[in-house]
Amino acid sequence: MTQVYTIIEQKLSETYTPQHLQVIDESHLHEGHAGAQPGGETHFRVHMVANMFDGMSRIDRQRHVLACLADELNGPVHALALKLKSPQEAAKD
Repeated sequence: MTQVYTIIEQKLSETYTPQHLQVIDESHLHEGHAGAQPGGETHFRVHMVANMFDGMSRIDRQRHVLACLADELNGPVHALALKLKSPQEAAKD
């Protein structure tokens, strides 16, 4: 895995202790677009299920994760797509 990918995965794992965490580097899909850099590691998608999200609004969940990854978003990461659910919501899928 790449350095930025590993940092994102570690921070989210340590902060949320998720039941499910999937970090996807989608940088290759954005080559030639704004924010894309040679070598990638600029565009990520995160799917996460965590108890911490129980009772939180979608916006509060996103704000919390964006704050957790603020250093990466102010640095190498140009775009971050989030799909964040509580275990109860994930069970309905």
